Amino acid sequence: MASPSDPVPSSLSDQVEELLSRTGPLPIVAAGDPVLRRAAEPFDGQLDPTLLARFVAALRDTMHAAPGVGLAAPQVGVPLRLAVVEDPAPVPDEIREARGRVPLPFRVLVNPAYEPLGPARAAFFEGCLSVPGWQAVVARPAEVRLLAQDENGRPLDEVFTGWPARIVQHETDHLNGTLYLDRAELRSLSSNQAMLERWSHPTPSQAATALGFDLPEDYRAP
Repeated sequence: MASPSDPVPSSLSDQVEELLSRTGPLPIVAAGDPVLRRAAEPFDGQLDPTLLARFVAALRDTMHAAPGVGLAAPQVGVPLRLAVVEDPAPVPDEIREARGRVPLPFRVLVNPAYEPLGPARAAFFEGCLSVPGWQAVVARPAEVRLLAQDENGRPLDEVFTGWPARIVQHETDHLNGTLYLDRAELRSLSSNQAMLERWSHPTPSQAATALGFDLPEDYRAP
């Protein structure tokens, strides 16, 4: 029981309204904040349609400004199972082919969950807006089925491969309190500067040899 002096927790809608009262991109929460380590609350109308639309627009603007290709609500401190993804994939053909990095149109993922399709995994360097300045190799299912809803409550049931599969897994993991580092090969952990100077190859094979880590036995580039 709270004492009269204890602060009254604000509702999620109040929290979002307060966030949206600021100008510019929303502040992104960094690793170490407990909101990134708790399972987010399923979305069930906590935000009215107008507020939800404003929040989605702010998430998209923040993702673009970062810049990034996905952003989950907990990354701005809001513990709701909601994320946005979008990737124009402006990469050279060699990287596009090796990583399966094809354009992913903007979409909103509400209450997403994914399941692997087949045993194949793809291992590549991956980063996170909540862990700025670092990247590490993560082996993930190469193909997944995603079940979710969009911002209007319409069901989504889609199969993703290549880099889009990695993006939707990464953002859905955020909603379960999981950071990419939990799945990473930690010997691969590299600063962004090291990535630019040493490991910007289409695949992480040279990094694995030089840094002394193994790629998964079933590894394949998408």
